[in-house]
Amino acid sequence: MRVLVAEDEELLADTIAEGLRHMHMAVDVCYDGDSAMERVAVHRYDVVVLDRDLPRVHGDDVCRRIVAGDGETRVLMLTAAAGIRERVDGLGLGADDYLTKPFAFAELVARVQALSRRAHRALPPVLDRAGVQLDPAKRYAARDGRPLSLSPKEFAVLKVLMRAAPGTAVSVEELLEKAWDENADPFTNTVRVTVMTLRRKLGDPPVIHTVSGAGYRFGA
Repeated sequence: MRVLVAEDEELLADTIAEGLRHMHMAVDVCYDGDSAMERVAVHRYDVVVLDRDLPRVHGDDVCRRIVAGDGETRVLMLTAAAGIRERVDGLGLGADDYLTKPFAFAELVARVQALSRRAHRALPPVLDRAGVQLDPAKRYAARDGRPLSLSPKEFAVLKVLMRAAPGTAVSVEELLEKAWDENADPFTNTVRVTVMTLRRKLGDPPVIHTVSGAGYRFGA
């Protein structure tokens, strides 16, 4: 899952981002509306956590830009205004959900995860393919009942591969886009190394296959 946190309170933005990264999400951060507009124009995010009162470009305008885009990115709008009128206005702009400050971090995570499910085709809460079980909510993975000790990036890559339609190859570019943040160097071999260690932990018979010129495919 790739998330953008756009919040002008830098400490709050960084705290949210760090917490979401601990939940195996790839997170980018920006502190003003200009930067948010630039990022949503370049990257495909599953969810944008958007402060409504951003400087330079207002959060309302950022929300309009997202809604006018690919139609898959979900918006969780944050605001200090708790009135019904403000919530109605925010949802009227196209935001998918609304959370008032202060909030419990656990609630923010639950809302982000719920919005991410809406951004993709309907999938069961626990993925089970080729003997591999993956529970994103509990951050648990196993093969044939054997628990797997995966790093956050290995877990994220496995989730992207298992979410792909059966028989579909996932490109290296797509893995970088969905499992890493904007600081990832696209010219490194980080994806290949992560897939290699993931394969080793999954064991035999192999369930991650290299598709020449296309990327990686998950399945028996």
